Amino acid sequence: MRISVSVVWNSLSRHWLSAIGLALVVASPVAAAPSRIDQTERCDVLVVGGGLAGVATAYESLRSGRTVCLTEMTDWLGGQLTSQGTTALDEARRQRQLLFYAAGYQELRQRVLEHYGRQNPGDCWVSAVCFLPADANDILVDMLDEAARDGNGTLKWFPSTVVKQVDVEGAMIVDAIAIQHSPAPGTPPLNTETLSAYYEDAYRYEDSERLRKKIIRFQPSGHEGPVDWYVVEATETGEIIALSGVPYRLGLDPKSYLNPSSPTFTGDAYCTQGFTYTFAMERTATPQDQVRPDYYDIYAPYFSFERPRENTNYIDFVFTYRRLLAPGDRPERRIFGVSDIKPGDISMQNWTWGNDYRPGTSVDNLIYSHEQLEAAGQLDPGGWLGGLRVDTLRRGEENAFSYYYWLVAGLTDSQLGYGVKSVDVRHRFLEGFDAPMNTAHGLSKYPYIREGRRIVGRPAFGHPDGFMINEIDISRVDYNDEYYQTQLPDSMYLSLRRALAGLETTAAIETEQAAAEIPRRTRSTIFPDSVGIAQYAIDFHPCMELAPPELPGNTERAGVRRAHGQSYPGQIPLRSLIPQNIDNLLVAGKSIATSTIAAAAYRVHSFEWSAGIAAGATIDYALDNQLLPYTLVDDLPRLKPELLELQQRLQTSGNPTAFPNTSIFNLDWEDWRVW
Repeated sequence: MRISVSVVWNSLSRHWLSAIGLALVVASPVAAAPSRIDQTERCDVLVVGGGLAGVATAYESLRSGRTVCLTEMTDWLGGQLTSQGTTALDEARRQRQLLFYAAGYQELRQRVLEHYGRQNPGDCWVSAVCFLPADANDILVDMLDEAARDGNGTLKWFPSTVVKQVDVEGAMIVDAIAIQHSPAPGTPPLNTETLSAYYEDAYRYEDSERLRKKIIRFQPSGHEGPVDWYVVEATETGEIIALSGVPYRLGLDPKSYLNPSSPTFTGDAYCTQGFTYTFAMERTATPQDQVRPDYYDIYAPYFSFERPRENTNYIDFVFTYRRLLAPGDRPERRIFGVSDIKPGDISMQNWTWGNDYRPGTSVDNLIYSHEQLEAAGQLDPGGWLGGLRVDTLRRGEENAFSYYYWLVAGLTDSQLGYGVKSVDVRHRFLEGFDAPMNTAHGLSKYPYIREGRRIVGRPAFGHPDGFMINEIDISRVDYNDEYYQTQLPDSMYLSLRRALAGLETTAAIETEQAAAEIPRRTRSTIFPDSVGIAQYAIDFHPCMELAPPELPGNTERAGVRRAHGQSYPGQIPLRSLIPQNIDNLLVAGKSIATSTIAAAAYRVHSFEWSAGIAAGATIDYALDNQLLPYTLVDDLPRLKPELLELQQRLQTSGNPTAFPNTSIFNLDWEDWRVW
């Protein structure tokens, strides 16, 4: 078994590496054979994770005639769109106006319109498209079925399935062992308990009182050429990244001229964005009995409407924010530009000072760092248990249940003080298998994950320590602000301004122009290897300073929001999908090579779809041409004909690799503000 070494900085201590969350010297766990193999499946593409990025990868691969094995821990396709409950699409204004999306994502939006007869059946105000999670799952199932039929591909779908281990030989993943779980005889259906109750059990080979396990081995179909199959990392937290031993980062990056808004010079692996168990609630005609959770007083000190809003009914404000269903005609539009609330309306809750749970220290972080995984034995042979802190999952669930009670019956407010909030018990918490979240308990099947492990790409021109998309590649921040001039070291500030000078960079260097006088470009970085598009605000839900998050008087981690705000239309470079050391692993979704600041924008629905399409198209092109994906970009900035051909394939099939009029000469992007 190979030991993966990416970049060796001899001057850095192991302690410092742990702090920034950068696994530079990591080893793939030695394979531990399970006691039995119940089933063997062969495929051209193994997609691990059935979120939007995984579905898009499968969609593109099926349209290309490939055999796809697709695994997902829950029993729904779609990730943040379905099992995580966030069926309020996060979209940039101008991109939505022009419907400038990857073809499959636009098809998804069109199918919502055809299903409901209107684009926004929830008449929510956070988005132009708000609807029910179960319908999103059904739409995605139909889209994959049609893609397989149209492309003569084969889909092997494995719900309720997790990957336990991957076996690496040389620079290749040669097989993967997965566990599919089902209810033990005489026990309730899946989705009866919350995720924390069975999370680690799902990763154990042995049957338990609650779960029966099927052990599945995934192997290549056996193509001729340098690679006979590909594995795609599309999990929510970057599980295959940790399992396969490729270098990655977690949490805050160290402040640098590339990420000048980071609040720390050393990095912090434990401060990731908050995660959210969403739930649905219904407005009722009459008051309802509300059950106060036994643990409510623990979490109540956290909740707040955040900031004063004049002439606002706060509960209605939050209810309509992500309202998923508003049946009937709504001719009058009074509340925040949307229609009045009526009995029967259904709202999904996803609120920062509400059901967001925001741990940020080494004793309560959700996603274990590399050092924590080692200490817990999860990188030992057969030791992988999903890489999450189960107690924090449980606390996030309790926090969500408590937030509902606070929303309808509580009187406190941690940020605005007592007496601001009113009570309105004309609401019902929706639980049961016929409810929007399709769970007996009413919470989403899986929490909405905003940020997980993020690969460090391969060393490249201009990126000697490994490729990443960074803050300055997309941010509209005014770096002439006093903060950057006074808080960054002089040499760092000069490097920042030179890096943002665009066509004036050479002149700024040759004339030794003062940093504050160097003009900045007003566009994003243009990547020659772009294979997709992405735009959303740099949107933070920061970790909290102290543990646990609900501690009375706790505050957000200072400085994390500094980069929060507008971004330029960005791109998804192929280099961001390619990890170090393993040649047949591609990354889609939120685990591509981004800094934590860039990741705050590269995490929304349309981005995930575009990244998944790019992964699927790249794999198909690589198999067709018997080449390895990294060879398409290993000589940049010199372009290869093969890379240009791949980009042309994407564009011809309706999957743009750049926004309209993207060029180094176009600096007019004011119309492309996110909000």
